[in-house]
Formats: sequence, structure tokens, C-alpha cells
Amino acid sequence: MIEARHLRVLRAVAATGSFSAAARELGCTQPAVSQQMKALEQSTGTPLLIRTGREMRLTQAGEALVRHASGILAGLTAAEEEIAAIAGLRAGRVRLVSFPSGSSTLVPGALAAMRAAHPGTRVSLVEAEPPRSVEMLRDGDCEIALAFRYPEVRGADPAASAEWDDLVVRPLLTDRLIGVVPEGHRLAGADRVGIEELAEEPWIAGCPRCRRHLVEVCESAGFTPRIDFATDDYPAVFGLVGAGLGVAVMPELALESVRPKGARIVPVEPVVQREIVALTLPDLARVPAVGAMLEQLAAAARR
Repeated sequence: MIEARHLRVLRAVAATGSFSAAARELGCTQPAVSQQMKALEQSTGTPLLIRTGREMRLTQAGEALVRHASGILAGLTAAEEEIAAIAGLRAGRVRLVSFPSGSSTLVPGALAAMRAAHPGTRVSLVEAEPPRSVEMLRDGDCEIALAFRYPEVRGADPAASAEWDDLVVRPLLTDRLIGVVPEGHRLAGADRVGIEELAEEPWIAGCPRCRRHLVEVCESAGFTPRIDFATDDYPAVFGLVGAGLGVAVMPELALESVRPKGARIVPVEPVVQREIVALTLPDLARVPAVGAMLEQLAAAARR
């Protein structure tokens, strides 16, 4: 196997014409140069240098190797410099995937802080709900996935419990679910509403994971919700509720970026919270830019 250190010595010998002159240029001993040239010739299986008087001359194979050595060593130097820049957070990238309410609340502050602290690191953002966002992480389409999951309502589901077992999980916050009813609704002014009190109402549901959880919560309260509309766009949920077309439950986090019109917020029982986390792969967690972005997301969640 040809090693970079051998190529550097060969290039020095070719430039200076002798082992002793190459040793002086490289800051090592003449025997060390001779030993490395022997090792290189053993690796290539052919002579690379011939002695003519006091000078060393390249063979045809030696000339070919020196010709390629400059490009190889230049590429290695560039790679070393780029890796050093990435390791020092002077360069690099992080691809982030987030669900919509996370994109509008947690992510902007984290991205702004990341850019201020490490302007050489590029961070991109696309939106996807879990479990799609988690699939993207495992498929190599991102470095960090912002995701959430709900507690199991009807007993432990081994598959759901093990959903993130192979990932690095950075807890960010717990997000309470709240009720949303039309402004003129009979329960609009209630201090607290049992979810069973909404059994006869038409419902507006969210993403597939949220929709499935809503059904489980309602069924545990003794009824199956009649879902007339489904959308993962929270302004649309508020719009539909405000128009009197149904009721909904949604994450409290969504309220930070939406101003409800014609809808009223009511606390619901039983209290349900979803767990919001940042996920990455174990190997990616050791990448400096990924670690820095995780820290900024955690700081944004604390704020």
C-alpha cells in the first residue's frame, strides 16, 4: 500500500537529487529517507530510483508516481484543512428536519443563535412530521430530527416504546394538549372541560400521529370521535374551529405562532402531554456541528 509519507519523501528526492539533500529538506536522517524509499519500492513492486554517480534519478515508474504525487498530496492537504475547519466549527453543515409547530417556535431562535456562534456552519431546514422525520434521519437525509411522541393511552406498546432505542435522544420539553372550541360554544367559558363532554361534537384532527392519539384518548373516555376534517396546518385548525365547524385539541406550542380568531382555548382533562425531543444517530452525535446544534435547540427549549 502506498502511503502519503512515502510520496512526500519520493517527491523530495526527485526535487533535490539525493537522499542526503532530501533528508535535510524534510528534517530527518538520510537512513530514514533510504528506508522509506525501500518501503515504497516494495509496495509498488518495481524500482523507482536508480543511482547515477552521486545523484539519484527516477525510473519511468518513479516519474509516473511523482507526477501523480503532487495531485494526491494536494488533495490530502485540502482534505486535512477542510476536516480541521469542520472540527473547529469554521465550516460544515447540519440538515435539520422539524414538525411545523417546532419550526415556528423552537427552531428560529436556535438557528439564529447557531449562526451567531458559528457563522461558518450552514444549517438547512425542511419540515416533516414523525415518523417520517425519523425515517429521514435513519436514511441519511438529515443529521437532526425534531420529533414528538405521546404517552401510550391503552397499555404499553413494545414497538412504540422501542421506537427511538437506536438513536441519541435529547429531551427538549413536554407540551400540553389544549382544547379549542368556537367562541359561542356552550363550553367556551369553562375553567376545565372533560374530554367526554365533547363526545357529540364534530372534530378537526391533526397529523396522522396526532389523529391516532386523539382517537385513543377519546375511546379511553368512552366514545369514538367523529372526525370531519383533518389537517396538520394549525392556522387552518383555528380557522375551522372559529367558523363553527367543530372542536379540536392541539399542542400548546402551536399557540405561540397562531392568533386564534373566533375560537376559544379551554383546558381539557385528562391532562395529556407530548414529549418533544431532538434525535440524531450515535455516530453523528460526535460531529461538532451536530453537537452544537443540539445545544442550541436545548437552550431554545429552556427559553
